[in-house]
Amino acid sequence: MAQKKRKIIKRKKSYKTINTAPGTVAYVGEKQFLETKVDIVNYNRENCDFNKSDKVEDAFNFKGQEHVTWININGLNNTTEIEKLGLHYNLHPLVLEDIVTTNQRAKLEEYEEYLFIVFKMLHFKNEDEIVYEHMSMVVGENYVLTFQEADGDVFDDLRDRIKNAKGRIRNAKADYLMYTILDAVVDNYFTVIEAEGDKIEDLEETLFIEESNSNTTTTSIQNQKREILKIRRTVFPFREVVNKLEKSEIEFIEDKTKNYLRNLYDHMIQVNESIDLYREMIWGLMDLYMTNISNKMNEVMKVLTIIATIFIPLTFIAGIYGMNFSNMPELTNPYGYYIVWAVMIVILIIMLIYFRKKRWL
Repeated sequence: MAQKKRKIIKRKKSYKTINTAPGTVAYVGEKQFLETKVDIVNYNRENCDFNKSDKVEDAFNFKGQEHVTWININGLNNTTEIEKLGLHYNLHPLVLEDIVTTNQRAKLEEYEEYLFIVFKMLHFKNEDEIVYEHMSMVVGENYVLTFQEADGDVFDDLRDRIKNAKGRIRNAKADYLMYTILDAVVDNYFTVIEAEGDKIEDLEETLFIEESNSNTTTTSIQNQKREILKIRRTVFPFREVVNKLEKSEIEFIEDKTKNYLRNLYDHMIQVNESIDLYREMIWGLMDLYMTNISNKMNEVMKVLTIIATIFIPLTFIAGIYGMNFSNMPELTNPYGYYIVWAVMIVILIIMLIYFRKKRWL
């Protein structure tokens, strides 16, 4: 009876493309139900005010004042509020579209009155999970607008410096605030990368533990490889953004700030070099793991081969005296059985000594 062949049916992935008009402000992201929050920081050399609100209209009063104003929007799903802010600051519709498009690549765009920067902010959640958060920044002559996808960021130290007038930030303009925001993001890149480096070193130690679970180790290496590649894909384009920013000729970026941006670019080079190093390490770990598995398999095969080699002459002797011939003089010897055992034991001992001298055992 013929067996029926089973057909393997592969499910095709469906990729849906939404074709909208250019400049359409439609949020593309996972955090759909986040309440929009507005953080407003307004400061100069003498004064500093911190305000929180859930309406962007509360930030409109600060435009045009002789202060530096930092408006931070948490939550991109409320596109109506973002459009209001964009209308107030005369932002291009394509800028508003890129702000709410979370899969946007890091980039820098120069307009007549402002700069528009897109990048990713990385930070830890629950001390283990890396959060990849889309972030946009609009920089004008006396204001900085930042848009982030959710609550939680890496700017607590920066806010403390503004509040307590630490460093030169309260004496500088909006271009320096832009630099400090980017610097805080890049500094946290180092934190995330160092943590990933520690994980890779722990994996390397695990590979040499005999009792390590091979399936768990393989999964850990693959997960770590995907994480490193994701970090590289996120961070690598940002180096080009910083380089363009340092070479920008827009008027409100002072030469003093460009010196800081040059230093930030050096940090980005170091970040990318570290990522490439860890990427090579994780690929090396996979090769090391496969080599380790191969060596363990070779050890098993060596033991089995030695056992088989030892029993070959013994099996040969047992096979000869297992033949049913009548003219075998040893069969009539009363000590034949003991003699055969003695010969087998002597052969066994000689072979073990020989393998020992060859360091095969």
